[in-house]
Amino acid sequence: MSKYSHNNFLGSFSTARKGLRLALKSQKNFRYHSIAAIIVLILAVLLKFNYLELCILIFAIGFVMVAELFNSVIEFSLDAYYRNKYSTLVKMAKDMAAGGVLIATTTSILVGIVLFGYKIFIINP
Repeated sequence: MSKYSHNNFLGSFSTARKGLRLALKSQKNFRYHSIAAIIVLILAVLLKFNYLELCILIFAIGFVMVAELFNSVIEFSLDAYYRNKYSTLVKMAKDMAAGGVLIATTTSILVGIVLFGYKIFIINP
């Protein structure tokens, strides 16, 4: 058993909560995505999204947040392993991870445009 593993659910939950708190403190883009997510969810409630629309929106938001977290993990891991020395392979890996965040964000924006566009322009012309 690793010294970093937990034998119970509460210990694992506490570690995950610390990880999210660390991401909020140290990752500017994660903070921006979090603020945008809160604003989008408030607007969705104000526009009276139904359960299915809200679920789709929450999934899209979660998709971006997870991509951002994985991007940060990849960056931290590679920087630690290579001791912050420049490497073309590290740059390529970081660029690809950032590309994953871009795809997740673009997909979520398109989902938002469809959902909010329908609510604003179709239902309330």
